[in-house]
Amino acid sequence: MQTALKINFQGSESSEGLRQLIEEQVATLERYHGRLTACHVMVKAPGHHHRSGKHFEVDIHLSLPGNLTVDVDHSPRQDGRFDDPRFAVTDAFRRAQRQIEDRIRRQRGDVKNLHERVERALERPES
Repeated sequence: MQTALKINFQGSESSEGLRQLIEEQVATLERYHGRLTACHVMVKAPGHHHRSGKHFEVDIHLSLPGNLTVDVDHSPRQDGRFDDPRFAVTDAFRRAQRQIEDRIRRQRGDVKNLHERVERALERPES
């Protein structure tokens, strides 16, 4: 892994198992999307934050070449799967990957913006 990785735990002791899972997730992102310039992951234990009650929260801040950043700060709703910290970590990295893929598609011009879709719809002949 080439990325400068910073992992913090709020409301709980550091977990070697979660650290390893986070490192694996970062390595996967790098494999698919190239080098990340920085990655900061914050794992918030249940009870440490007022929004999620008994659920874990995972916030991710990624920096990519070209001054691109990706932020994931998902607050789970009433979803019992977030009681499991491994699920919370995996879900946050899935969201990060989706954001990176969306940015790459936009840079390539693969994603149509709303105005283009509206214009195309207005240009269609009426039947």
